[in-house]
Amino acid sequence: MANQQKSILITGCSSGIGYDAAHTLKSRGWRVFATCRKQDDCDKLISEDLESFLLDHTDQASMETAVAECLNRTGGTLDALFNNGAYGIPGAVEDLPTDALRTIFETNLFGYHALTRLVLPVMRAQGHGRILNCSSVLGFAVMKWRGAYNSTKFAMEGLTDTLRIEMRDTGIHVILIEPGPITSKIRQNSIPHFEKWIDWENSPRRNEYKTRLIKRLYADTGPDTFELPASAVSKKVIHALEHPRPKPRYFITTPTYIMAALKRLLPTRATDWLTAKL
Repeated sequence: MANQQKSILITGCSSGIGYDAAHTLKSRGWRVFATCRKQDDCDKLISEDLESFLLDHTDQASMETAVAECLNRTGGTLDALFNNGAYGIPGAVEDLPTDALRTIFETNLFGYHALTRLVLPVMRAQGHGRILNCSSVLGFAVMKWRGAYNSTKFAMEGLTDTLRIEMRDTGIHVILIEPGPITSKIRQNSIPHFEKWIDWENSPRRNEYKTRLIKRLYADTGPDTFELPASAVSKKVIHALEHPRPKPRYFITTPTYIMAALKRLLPTRATDWLTAKL
């Protein structure tokens, strides 16, 4: 194995975290399979000298085909999986249709689980592997208007922690990547989902939507406070993949560290009061 090029399958590589991770790891000698949901995005990555093909977390056949393609190209091995693709549905929980929640869980959680189950037999057979799941500061600390996204990430953290414990004797490391505000297109990409699912004009919170969420969602107000480039995530991904003893979770950005500390130090009511001000 010492002379064999390490391989990784990454999802959600059209922009942001996945895009930067794909290019960064390739530059470090990894064989990167950078996948996207749309062929146009795959074509762009191919033009940038990356190996890219389709993978949609909501399509079981797509995931099976993508894993088969990886194994065909490597001769049957895969060293790592980075589950990264996800989206949000901004809106108050009381305005969130249950069908919308089912839909976002398909991408942000169930797809991660299904893809992980496809690669685990390969990693078990070879006796090693790394599973990285991209969570968020919102996987352990909530913010208003993000109930759909919060809930998928909280669920992912529970599933990932359980899998990590269960894989302790297999040589397979299971790791959480927990960014905070990172430069990406997640806000812009959430707009179609907001428009599809949230009937804000008939909400009892209509005025709050007008004065807070709508402005934030549609206006280009520049970087968020403490926002870091996607390369900050790639730096932690490198450690998670290449260190002989990777950490169970990697915090990224100042808000992630602050919220983790506050969750430990403050009672729930105090944390709620603070979070409500954000």
